[in-house]
Amino acid sequence: MANKEIIYDKIHFRHDPRWSGRLGPAEGGGLLLCVACVIEMLETDEISSVRKAYALSAISGLLKCSPGALRQLLQQDHRVSIRFIDSLLGMLHTMVDPATLEKVDQVLVLFLVELQSELPLHYVLDQINRQVIDQLNVKSFLPTFNFLGSLVETIPSVAFILVTQYVPLLERLCSVLLYPDEGVKASVLYVWLKLLGTSGGSTAQSLPVTIRDRVCVLLQQTFASATCPQLINNCIALLWILVQWGEAVSVLMSHAGDQFMCSQNGSTISSSQNQEQQTPDHCHLPLILKKLLLSGDDTLQVTAAKCIAAILVHSPTRYCAPFIKADIPEFLFDRLADTSNEVLLWSIYSCLLLLIEDPLFFSQCHAVYGIESLVRSLKQALQLTNVEVLKQGLFLLTKILERHPTNLHLFLSPPAFVAVSKAVLCGLSSPCLSVATQAASAASNLFRMNHQSRPVQYQELQGLVGAITKRFPELPASSSQQSRVSLKKSEHNSPESWAEGFMLHSSLCFQTACRLAEECASDPVLKENTFTAPSKKSHGPDSLESLCQCLLRCCDSLWIPTVVGMCEYAPSPQILQVFYSVLSSLFALVPSAMPAFANKMASSGFYKLALEHKGIFCVGNRNTHLNVACCDFLQKLSMCLLSQSVPASGTSQQDAEEIENLLQSNLSSLCCRLSDWPTLLRESPGLQLCDYKGPRATQYCLLIILHLALQQGDRLLPDQTVFSSVVWLLRSVQEEGSSTLPTLVLRSSLYLLAVTHDECTTLDGAPLDCITKALSSCQSFSSLYIHHPAVLHFICGHALLKEKFGAPVLELWLTKQAQSTDAELTVTDRHVKENRCAGKAEEQEPATEIVELLSVLKKHPSVILILLDIVCIREASLAERAISVLMVLLDGQSDFQADLCTSLKPALLRVLQKLSVESVAHIPGQKLVEEVNSLPLVLKLLCVTHASLSPSLSCSTMDEVHFKLFYHVSNIAGRLHQSNTESLLPAFSYLYCCLSLSPAHCTNRAVSMLLSNCGVMDQLQTILSSSSSSAPSVVSSAASSSALLCCSHLLLSSLITLQHEHSIQVHKSLKWSLDTAVQRILIQKRNTDTLLLVSYLRLLQALLNVDLTTTLVCVATGPGLVGETPLELEDGALFPLGSRGARCLLIALSGLVLQKNELLLRASVNCLNSVLGFLQRKSPQTANYEVCQPWSRFLLLCLQSSGENVLLHPAILRVITLLVQHGNMVVQWEPDLLQVIDAVEKKGVKKLSQEASQALRLLLTQIRSGVFQPPPTEEHKQRVRSVMQSLDSLPPSESSSLACNILRLGEVSICLADFTVNSESAVEK
Repeated sequence: MANKEIIYDKIHFRHDPRWSGRLGPAEGGGLLLCVACVIEMLETDEISSVRKAYALSAISGLLKCSPGALRQLLQQDHRVSIRFIDSLLGMLHTMVDPATLEKVDQVLVLFLVELQSELPLHYVLDQINRQVIDQLNVKSFLPTFNFLGSLVETIPSVAFILVTQYVPLLERLCSVLLYPDEGVKASVLYVWLKLLGTSGGSTAQSLPVTIRDRVCVLLQQTFASATCPQLINNCIALLWILVQWGEAVSVLMSHAGDQFMCSQNGSTISSSQNQEQQTPDHCHLPLILKKLLLSGDDTLQVTAAKCIAAILVHSPTRYCAPFIKADIPEFLFDRLADTSNEVLLWSIYSCLLLLIEDPLFFSQCHAVYGIESLVRSLKQALQLTNVEVLKQGLFLLTKILERHPTNLHLFLSPPAFVAVSKAVLCGLSSPCLSVATQAASAASNLFRMNHQSRPVQYQELQGLVGAITKRFPELPASSSQQSRVSLKKSEHNSPESWAEGFMLHSSLCFQTACRLAEECASDPVLKENTFTAPSKKSHGPDSLESLCQCLLRCCDSLWIPTVVGMCEYAPSPQILQVFYSVLSSLFALVPSAMPAFANKMASSGFYKLALEHKGIFCVGNRNTHLNVACCDFLQKLSMCLLSQSVPASGTSQQDAEEIENLLQSNLSSLCCRLSDWPTLLRESPGLQLCDYKGPRATQYCLLIILHLALQQGDRLLPDQTVFSSVVWLLRSVQEEGSSTLPTLVLRSSLYLLAVTHDECTTLDGAPLDCITKALSSCQSFSSLYIHHPAVLHFICGHALLKEKFGAPVLELWLTKQAQSTDAELTVTDRHVKENRCAGKAEEQEPATEIVELLSVLKKHPSVILILLDIVCIREASLAERAISVLMVLLDGQSDFQADLCTSLKPALLRVLQKLSVESVAHIPGQKLVEEVNSLPLVLKLLCVTHASLSPSLSCSTMDEVHFKLFYHVSNIAGRLHQSNTESLLPAFSYLYCCLSLSPAHCTNRAVSMLLSNCGVMDQLQTILSSSSSSAPSVVSSAASSSALLCCSHLLLSSLITLQHEHSIQVHKSLKWSLDTAVQRILIQKRNTDTLLLVSYLRLLQALLNVDLTTTLVCVATGPGLVGETPLELEDGALFPLGSRGARCLLIALSGLVLQKNELLLRASVNCLNSVLGFLQRKSPQTANYEVCQPWSRFLLLCLQSSGENVLLHPAILRVITLLVQHGNMVVQWEPDLLQVIDAVEKKGVKKLSQEASQALRLLLTQIRSGVFQPPPTEEHKQRVRSVMQSLDSLPPSESSSLACNILRLGEVSICLADFTVNSESAVEK
């Protein structure tokens, strides 16, 4: 037999040439084939199997490469085709060589395909059927069964032919399964596998029921005893196909396996007639599958798990129990613990998900047994790239946690709980949001109370909450309209859909966590965590308090903003229900933090948010659970805010209960948009039987909510709408004949009216009468009062309201404590207060009150009269606050001060008249002390009022009211006790200011009245004597005593000057020690208050101006000033100062001139002028001698080195003038005076003040008339003339208002006119 030809030479010559031909592709020459030779070769035993195999291979190649070629050759006579088929079928029984058998199988299948006709197929099936029935040696049919399987696999239509036309053959195939040879069983199962799996199993639908049931039973029997891997694989593969059908599963789970006996009576195999059926509980299929799970083959384990799942899917209630009783869950959990195969993990997870639907799973503690293995498998799943496996595992964990009975503990020890929580934590940290969503669902179930170990692992729970919170920033923002539409279409695979799912499950987790915290807080054992180590108790990280703080912190920082942002564009009723439920729970977790948290929520618009959601989703009894959650949240938020909103008289428990009942009864029915609220408020409800229910109660509920929301800056409705609605409601109630409203409603109404009232709009007529009548219906206004600036402005801004409620409002405002104002002020007010400059809290709070009252007083000056009444008739602390407000008001520099001061004088006069009468009529005692206690405050106000008058008014004629005030103050001052410093100080200060500010022609009566008031003179004498007897310093004496002595000096200096000027009769002289005064100025000046030194200098100046001789003051001296008697001629001329006293005084004054204090500088220069003038008048030689002393030159050098600004100061220019005037040899033209000229030319005379210009003019005049050595040059004289001409060319300036100004230094008022630098020589006085 040559290459590329199949011809048997020995016999080929006998064959007809028509059965020969060259077949195959033309380009390759083809294959020379003789069909007759091939048939004889296959049928002849003499031909070796090798040659037969070669021939079969060539034919197989021909059939594959040249389809149809052999068919054309055989079409000449179909009998040849049948003969060829018989030859091949015969070889299946006779051939032993496996390779040749494989070729036979292959060629026969390909040949039948080549023929493309059903007749050969039927012929083959008939032959096989006949052979199987006739032959007893079943093992010899092994190749036939393999061929039959290959044929069904290759030609799917054969399967349908078999199940419809060859049922006996199928029965024989079932009977063969009873044969003990596993190879035969494997080949038969292969046939059934291909038969039932053809066309997706559609052929099996035509399989007779008896055959199907018999196959199921025989499969179990075969599977139970199978040991051959091929048989096991075929069994499991066929089982996988059968379990897809519910009817087959029913048979598989109902029979223990029919016992079939092989009978050799002839040629048949019969089955046993007494088949026993068993219940599913005793079915041994679960045992078979359990055995597969125990095998080390992952493929078998996966298929077994899939089969179990496929069985359970048909009816979990029927089929779970047999598997559970066979301990299948235990074996599944064991496989989870030691595998990383993702297909096996998925399959086992799916099985267990179906098994846990039966309560028997949990009652037999399979969950407790397998929870550790499940956790271990989740750790393995985290390493896989297929996230679906991890999701399935977490889903299984979620269902176990969800369905586990509450009476059974899933975690027997804390480590078990910790392991599960860590696994869930890893899931929450997964980059895949869908995995994190499933993990969040597991976490929400893990927070159930029955899953908590003892002690409770609070720290692990905090970790879960924190892990969920960290995912919120990663959620995609749904800020566009497109995102909103995609969510509505429920695109489950979109990022927005996953974000919504994660948000829902995380919200549920927060809800269960809050519920767990509440349950633990109610259980003392869990709250204290009895079994926790002492080091971890209380405020440690593993405590209930720490968990509550964590929940509040996470909710506040991320969860709440994320939910609000997500629901802003696509609100979900399910998420919102959980959201408001969690917010309600937070009020019970950390009560201490709730006031601040409630304020933050209310100020962030949560009132509007919850009410809008109710109006959108809860109308018409829809979403009732969401409505309940919103109402619960709003009620708790409102009660928390009300607990901080304490009225002046204190909120009673009854008021709180009334508000709670009102909200609880009406919030649920309040399901409408905010735009509909004005309509609700304006409805006339008619007769109402219940106080807490009905339309009127709903209106009251609206008012309270509007009040609380607006109090935190959340304006639910426009201000004008709120104001008009409240007024309408008040009028409606009054028109019904009931003018009395509940206190809580009136309080809210007052607040809403005050805050929403437009101050630019005048409120009068019927609305004002209605409001007044409503407020008057309350017995105690303090129960309505809310400490808010708007209430103060509203009451004081309307005459009718101010008349009735102005006094109580002001009293309550002044007495309100600082710690309660934060709860009443709006968010903006609190922000301003928190950012105020640092200082003590008690110093900040009055400043806030004063600022608000100043605003009210500026707009409504008549309120000052009410404050004055408080000053006179109320207790000292309240009067002190009132007077402090008035003092701050009048102490500033504002345009409205003059009008206020003018309007205050008559009121103050009435107050003083009353106090003056009471101080005379009453016997001294406790009551008198309380009533007259307001005297210092009134006197202080009087001083500030006088000091705040504009210069034109203060320097005008003393009117009648002004004089009466002066009279009453002087009388009261004369009757005061000497120790009453706080009243004497403002009294003397006022008397001094009046004398200093009033013009000369108006002071005659005032001075006469004071000099004739013996009481005032005695007071002055007492004060002067106390200062002379001892030398109190700033350290040893009280500040008030020093201030009183200062005021006494200033008042006495004014009296001396005016008495000398008007030559007024003196009724009582005062004694004053000049020696003590000089010692104070010379020796004790470092220990003496600066203001007191100024007053001493001012008094010395006044006395020196009258040559120390006046009927008002008897000046006492001592040896330290005038020397021992008899006096020298010079001392006698200068008595009582003496030459030594004059020298000491000049030296002291020269030192004070070098001080930097402005007031002290002016007082020192004026006193120096008076001293030199006194010396010049009494002893000119002494004056010139003293001025020429070294101290004068030293003083001049110090002044020159102080700079140009100091050199051109009016007081310094006056000192130089005095030195030039009284001692030409002291001051030299160059460099002393030349330096002054240079400074003036450099600065320019236009930049000099009026006072400096006058002092410079006086100096230049003195220079031009003085004699200097050496004399000035013509150039110098010309420079002096130029400066003088520049001064003359200046436009005439207005009279300085400095002389009419009052400077307040602490409690002392100083008239600046007394400290203007004198521009005239004291010699002329």
